[in-house]
Amino acid sequence: MALNQTTQFAVATLFFGVLSFLFDVFAELKKPPSGTPIQGKDVVICKFPNDPTVALGALSTIAIIICAVIGVLSLFFPYKGKSIPKNVLFQSTLLFVFFNVAVGVSLAGAGMTLWATLTEALHHIRNVHHNLESQCPTAKTGLFGGAGFVNLDASLFWLVCLMLTLNVREDHFSEDEEGESTGKYSEAATTEFLT
Repeated sequence: MALNQTTQFAVATLFFGVLSFLFDVFAELKKPPSGTPIQGKDVVICKFPNDPTVALGALSTIAIIICAVIGVLSLFFPYKGKSIPKNVLFQSTLLFVFFNVAVGVSLAGAGMTLWATLTEALHHIRNVHHNLESQCPTAKTGLFGGAGFVNLDASLFWLVCLMLTLNVREDHFSEDEEGESTGKYSEAATTEFLT
């Protein structure tokens, strides 16, 4: 059974949003609390266990970007060959608000995930410290998990935008059909009805 275009966009948006959330949660769970400090001559070298945190964070960032791109495409896609002008689409205040919120939450989620991923990667790369008291830190606990929930929220906002877009499209095209039919009837001569 084939899914219609709207359902395909909704499933794809939700899939990548949930995938981003899962990658972030697993990154949070797999992240070590700290590295192991090894004393050297006037330096501390931090040894970190092999963990997939950086890779999971990168995959999560990619997934939420794909989710946002699909979300934007789903709004402007010409369903059944009928496209709707952007100015008509954003005359709906509710859609305009939810679109801006979805963009903002997507950017915040991608930014948080990228920040946590880069922080963790930099801790692994810059593992030599001249401070002999260094405890070999990793990215702050909770960053990946929080970013995951923001990414999940972003995908839900995109789904709400898709539903609101369908309402605007339905209203727009039903008004066009009504306008065409009333235009035809208004052109009828009134003398034909008087006999």
